[in-house]
Amino acid sequence: MSTDHRRLGIIFFPAYDWAIDATHPEREERLLYTQDQLREEGIFDLPGISEHKPEVATAGMIERVHFCIPEVDAVTTPSHLIAAGGAVTAARLVMEKKVDRAFAMVRPPGHHAMKVVHGNRGFCSLNNEAVLVEYLREECGVRRIAIVDTDCHHGDGTQDIYWHDPEVLFISLHQDGRTIFPGTGFVRENGGPNAIGATVNIPLPPQTGDEGFLTVMERVVLPILEAFKPEIVINSAGQDNHYTDPITNMSFSAAGYARLNEMLNPHIAVLEGGYAIQGALPYTNLGICLAMAGHDFSAVREPDYDPERLRQSARVSEYIDTLCAQVMELHRRPPAPAGTPGEFAVRDKSIYYDTDGITEEQTERVLICRACAGLRIIETRASSFPLSICIEIPFAACRSCREAGEKHLREAKNSLRYRLIKLIDRPGKNVESFSDQDVSPRSKYFF
Repeated sequence: MSTDHRRLGIIFFPAYDWAIDATHPEREERLLYTQDQLREEGIFDLPGISEHKPEVATAGMIERVHFCIPEVDAVTTPSHLIAAGGAVTAARLVMEKKVDRAFAMVRPPGHHAMKVVHGNRGFCSLNNEAVLVEYLREECGVRRIAIVDTDCHHGDGTQDIYWHDPEVLFISLHQDGRTIFPGTGFVRENGGPNAIGATVNIPLPPQTGDEGFLTVMERVVLPILEAFKPEIVINSAGQDNHYTDPITNMSFSAAGYARLNEMLNPHIAVLEGGYAIQGALPYTNLGICLAMAGHDFSAVREPDYDPERLRQSARVSEYIDTLCAQVMELHRRPPAPAGTPGEFAVRDKSIYYDTDGITEEQTERVLICRACAGLRIIETRASSFPLSICIEIPFAACRSCREAGEKHLREAKNSLRYRLIKLIDRPGKNVESFSDQDVSPRSKYFF
């Protein structure tokens, strides 16, 4: 175990005034017990560990990531903006070298929030990690970033946002989607035509324990990270793989979480799920903090921890061995990109916002491009809002994709089909929104 201590900044935001409802797993108490436990354990008395307050994410920070329909204020609360801002604070502390590592212990979570946002799904409205990534790229000049999602639920929102982006590697370890929400995250989901292999999914069987998770880290996650060579590694630090979690079916322990974090050694961690409010979160968060700071975590144990009872079966171990081989084989030999440069790749998606009861139908078109992530055009219609069109000229867009984006924006303005037209122009550093064919922007942000 490492004895090289690192400066760790912890950003707390329990969101005292936000909960889905008083008895819902995603409620205020999720972080209050953790906050008390860390103080009782004296973690802030350890050298180099400090606590920081979150900033508030601006509308521009949100709008360069998401198409919020009809606007940011309609799909968020101040707590969502502070949670996203807490993730940005973590990045700012690291990039300004005030700390070596940072853990944004914030809520509400965010990894189920997709590119288009009509409401809350999977307890998420804003993708905190994506807001953080785009802060790093836009304001800090970071180009190659890896997100490793260790939440029990597949990070389908993060995958959707970066599906076409070859410079953001997304790796998700999660309970197999055949057994749990959101029902996605299978091995062959490995990126769009402009980013084949930049998405890696590892769907684990129920009752995977410490041995299985750490095997996947050693055989799959670390080799892929080594090959990708990211400048920054972010951990979407969901803790609902814990054996006491009330809404999942895994057998991971606090000590396992700490060891996984020690192996991954992320620059930044952002809290996602985890709903065993008293039985798991105080211990898993303590273990992760100690590991990130390079301190000894060997004494971190839950009161009811029984390694023999939690040991994964031989059948689960054999399944994971085969799974690791499948994932690595696909990553080493990905399929050839489909389509021809200059043509559009098309995806039709049906999305359900389970928290808000909203149904959405999308048609996404992405310009196949070998020079950048590709122009992205999304037509979206939801039970809460009429047909709209969203156009994204991507970060570091090539000239062809910029010109195509400007052309499609003009065509959309001249059409009579859309209630709302939204533009994210990353090279131009602005976002615009047009309503009811008004040629002047309804809203405009610069970043």
